[in-house]
Amino acid sequence: MLKIGLAAFANVLLLSACSSDAPPKPPAPPPPPCESATFEGTTFTHCTAMPGRHTIHTVLGPKGGAPYRSLSQLALGRPAKSHAVAFATNGGMFDAAGYPIGYYAQDGVRLHKLNTNEGWGNFHLMPNGVFYGDAAGHWAIRTTQDFANNVTDRPDFGTQSGPMLVIAGKLHPKIEADGPSLKLRNGVGVDAQGRAHFVIADQPVSFGKLARYFRDGLKCPNALFLDGSVSSLWDPEHGRVDGGPPLGPLIVVEKTANGPERKGTP
Repeated sequence: MLKIGLAAFANVLLLSACSSDAPPKPPAPPPPPCESATFEGTTFTHCTAMPGRHTIHTVLGPKGGAPYRSLSQLALGRPAKSHAVAFATNGGMFDAAGYPIGYYAQDGVRLHKLNTNEGWGNFHLMPNGVFYGDAAGHWAIRTTQDFANNVTDRPDFGTQSGPMLVIAGKLHPKIEADGPSLKLRNGVGVDAQGRAHFVIADQPVSFGKLARYFRDGLKCPNALFLDGSVSSLWDPEHGRVDGGPPLGPLIVVEKTANGPERKGTP
């Protein structure tokens, strides 16, 4: 009996030694950045940029060239050694030639100053705002006036659009709860953990419902409208590249973990 016990014990030690030599299981891959979501009966595509996992860039066009005007042109025109794209979307209001009409910074260079003019249309439904941040993953949204009063350092990227959808946890005071205007709108919000949430409606939606989704569904204290009608998304993981009317500034979210070194400015 003693010999059998010792033999069994030896086998346990042998199995333990073999199992300790086994290579560790690789970590599970992160979930796709874009997913389908439903809020108040409307379907959306929700994409999340995570600090440390992603970097955000604003892009107009190839270096020294005219604006891309579409996400497919962006896909074809990116430098060969760029990081892989997690997703990309339209990035704010623009003129007929595709250039921004409000504040715009790219790679730390300001290409258009802050626009505080009065006017008509969504951009001038005050307060409008600025989505901005740096390469280290510090991203924020402020009203235009708040940005002008408090942001003294030039951000790595920034784009002005309007109107704001959510301001310090409250809905924009001039947005109806469910107005008659229904379009394929999109926007961006930043939550309390610093994650940037990009939302594009998969069916026509009101300003009010889009704003409530950011505030109540995604818990974003600040959110900014990007556009309607031209709202577009490039989601490589799911093979989606929206077409449609010409675009202006673009927001590109790149994967950073184990990615190739980013060279040049697209």
